[in-house]
Amino acid sequence: MKQGTMVSSRQIVLYATLLVIGGGAGWAGSRYLAQTQSNSPANSDTAESPAPVIYQASQPPMVERRTEPVNQNFIAAAVEKVGPAVVRIDASRKVSRSLDSLNNPLFRRFFGEEELPLPEDRVEQGTGSGFIVSRDGHVITNAHVVEGADTVKVTLKDGRSLDGRVVGIDRVTDVAAIKIEAADLPTVTLGSSKNLVPGQWAIAIGNPLGLDNTVTAGIISAIDRSSSQVGIPDRRVQFIQTDAAINPGNSGGPLLNDRGEVIGINTAIRANAQGLGFAIPIETGWKIAQQLFEKGKAEHPYLGVQMVDLTPALKERINSDPDTGLKLTSDRGVLIIQVMEDAPAAAAGLKPGDIIVKINGTSVATASEVQQQIELVKVGDPLSIEIRRQDEVKTVQLRPIAFPAERIR
Repeated sequence: MKQGTMVSSRQIVLYATLLVIGGGAGWAGSRYLAQTQSNSPANSDTAESPAPVIYQASQPPMVERRTEPVNQNFIAAAVEKVGPAVVRIDASRKVSRSLDSLNNPLFRRFFGEEELPLPEDRVEQGTGSGFIVSRDGHVITNAHVVEGADTVKVTLKDGRSLDGRVVGIDRVTDVAAIKIEAADLPTVTLGSSKNLVPGQWAIAIGNPLGLDNTVTAGIISAIDRSSSQVGIPDRRVQFIQTDAAINPGNSGGPLLNDRGEVIGINTAIRANAQGLGFAIPIETGWKIAQQLFEKGKAEHPYLGVQMVDLTPALKERINSDPDTGLKLTSDRGVLIIQVMEDAPAAAAGLKPGDIIVKINGTSVATASEVQQQIELVKVGDPLSIEIRRQDEVKTVQLRPIAFPAERIR
């Protein structure tokens, strides 16, 4: 046996053991073998080797699971504050199929007069959102969420599902009031939309597409969007525009500011828009909801006029059309284009072509401003309107009536 070329049987066994234990421990096993070789006598295979050192694979330190929120921001804080008071609303109604379909000659050909199948009722279902405003179960949502519903179920965040009773709806503003029988409920905090400016944070909570307790965030994109701009001209609302994602099922849920206060009721989505949502200012929603909870209905003052914002281009178009019979001298203001028969405006002598200058002494420059001033007046209260007719300025007095139900689509 040549010196320095042989490894003892004990070393071979030990190396094999290391491979088994370490699964081929790579550099650690090789280093240990090198150490045992260098420490053994060069001229002997019977010398005692040092006790083997067992290497254990190192493990990364375990991170202890934390129970408290990590880096909670203002959005999470707002949601934690308001979330328990946001509810899911499931509404359903039976819809009878028309008997007219049975008059189809094709049906009669195959079934005959005595064997015609009776039409079956079908059930329409919809889901929306809402929020609790009193501990004894007053809930606000959109009118279109519950209108015509036979049954309404209100599901709380804690899992409870309660029967809801529709107290009243207002199609003019798309606000509805619901009552659930419960006590000690969580409630939202109402804020204000009066001082909103574009660029402020906006947070939406609701149940879009049936996905409960969904939170989205963005900014206030614009304020005072008219109903016509939003695409629903029959509404009397100056909408808040936001880019916080609002999808079907969000309707009726709250729009929050960065403090978790309700500043609006999420309501409208333009079908051709991406990243645009609209909300009813909370002042409007709360005013209507209070009337619904107290009287079961809301009344809106009605004059009976149609108005447009006058521009130089519109003035030129009207003056150049002989069929209008009008010759306007102003190119700015709020132009009356139609006066309804049997309405307060007609009784007061207002005419197409009149330009509204002031409402109750307050100057107005747009049709939206006129509508805002009229909404401040109660039905039956006196109202003063200053108009310009050609070169003459006149003031007329009238009393608004309640908005006719037949004019609400």
